[in-house]
Amino acid sequence: MEPNLVQFKKGVLELCVLALLAKADSYGYDIASRLSDAIDMGEGTIYPLMRRMQKDGLVSTYFVESPSGPPRKYYTLTEQGRQSLNSQRTAWTAFTKAVHAVLGSDDTPSPAPAASSPTPTTLTVQKTVRNTQA
Repeated sequence: MEPNLVQFKKGVLELCVLALLAKADSYGYDIASRLSDAIDMGEGTIYPLMRRMQKDGLVSTYFVESPSGPPRKYYTLTEQGRQSLNSQRTAWTAFTKAVHAVLGSDDTPSPAPAASSPTPTTLTVQKTVRNTQA
């Protein structure tokens, strides 16, 4: 994988987790699986991020009994997490529009052609030169 692609994914990972949790509370393995399917992020990357997000007050946790083992730790967005999601989503949208414009992406609208601009004409300029020698 290209080094830049890894950095792109790391840069957008928190935003993706916030967006997933805005749809529904979830547990770590489920979040990791969904991100693995969507953007090919590994499970090992998710858990440190989830701990940091909890420490930062973006998510809180609760436990739910599991029929197949120990209770699962579920993550839910806090109000601060929702605010962060909204501001990050706005920043991401502006950033990607700017990048698309720089790259000349196909999904960026092309500038409209100038309205019936006149056909260019050739202009000839004559200059009078004075002879100053006597």
